[in-house]
Amino acid sequence: MIPAPAVPPRRTIARRSIGRMTSSLAVRNYRLYFWGQSISIAGTWMQTLALAFLVLRLNGGGGELGIVIAARFLPMVLLGPAGGAFADRHDKRRLLYLTQSASAGVALVFALLIALNVITMGAVLILSLTLGSLTVFDSPARQSFIPELVPRDQVPNAITLNSVSINLARVLGSVVGGGLIAAVGLAACFAINALSSVAVLVSLALMRTAELYPADRPPSEKGQVRAGLRYAWRTPALLLPLIMVTVTGTLAWEFPITLPLIAQGAFHGDASTYAAMAAVMGAGAVVGGLVVAGRAAQPTAAALAGASVGWGVAILAAASAPTLPWELAALLFVGYGSVAFNAQAKTTLQLASVPSMRGRVMALWALAWGGTTVIGGPLVGWVAQILGSRWSLVVGGLPTVAIGLVLLPALRRIDRRTLPDL
Repeated sequence: MIPAPAVPPRRTIARRSIGRMTSSLAVRNYRLYFWGQSISIAGTWMQTLALAFLVLRLNGGGGELGIVIAARFLPMVLLGPAGGAFADRHDKRRLLYLTQSASAGVALVFALLIALNVITMGAVLILSLTLGSLTVFDSPARQSFIPELVPRDQVPNAITLNSVSINLARVLGSVVGGGLIAAVGLAACFAINALSSVAVLVSLALMRTAELYPADRPPSEKGQVRAGLRYAWRTPALLLPLIMVTVTGTLAWEFPITLPLIAQGAFHGDASTYAAMAAVMGAGAVVGGLVVAGRAAQPTAAALAGASVGWGVAILAAASAPTLPWELAALLFVGYGSVAFNAQAKTTLQLASVPSMRGRVMALWALAWGGTTVIGGPLVGWVAQILGSRWSLVVGGLPTVAIGLVLLPALRRIDRRTLPDL
């Protein structure tokens, strides 16, 4: 009689599962990056929340809020690919020293102007444009730096855990930021964000250079931006995910605009209502990120289509929620879907691009995901003003479902051609 194979105890299975979820944290340099970014991004979310209510307190509405958010991303639209080429040619670690330090300075200026009660809508627009100009270089450097921190087989897990850290920071930043606004005022959120940048600078300083996996840096020469655009255009494994990210980034990923408007318009709430909504959405994203990080299977392009459809359905459910408790329940799934889609998209793009092009490819991702807010922000704000706040979610949910369904066959063909190479 052949004995039955031994079944590992549940505790062992749970440890293995947790180990898969957090495997890249065993790499010291990535661990430093993870915690430094988590602290800094928590401060950024405090600032994002405070900025939304600053605009509303300056007698702004949905349209004005959309314009301010759009100003934040306008430099990415104009200069994003050039920022990616710059990141490819330079030491990303040193570049992050500069961008993070400068961003802290802008946050301090915000805090001082608010504390002195001399802030104006014009100043908000100028400072938002300044932050956006820094993001042109900071975003592709941060995204393309991750594969230089871990071995190649750990890249999907590291990218997904980075999304988890962003959403953990969203929960913390939203909860603390909402409390600070109510108890102390808006200026405190900007001041704390400036201080949080120190965590990134310390984490970068403590990294061991010998344990990095640096990509080959191409020499500075003419035509590198165009070369990056041609490369993405001629590579279906990059082009189709970028199309999906462009559609969803333009219309669905506008929560800094839609959530404050829903909180005020649909549920007659205030900053604490928005903070609760953002925190719940962030909690759902953390769960989604851990689930994605724990998957042992190699990511596929077709899975991106499924993530898009699921995320769009969740957004539509949030748009139709009749009460705040139902809204919070729906936002859990919105958060889950957002990180499932975004982590899948970033992983697909990072693995499908050659290392020397990675900065330019991730600059295109940043342009598609955030830079399209220049169009989507005012559009979504205008829709909310004309049709009501709930419609700001509907105009994001429907296209997110549609683009996943339309591109699914083409993404399946990409998997059949490229999956062995990934």
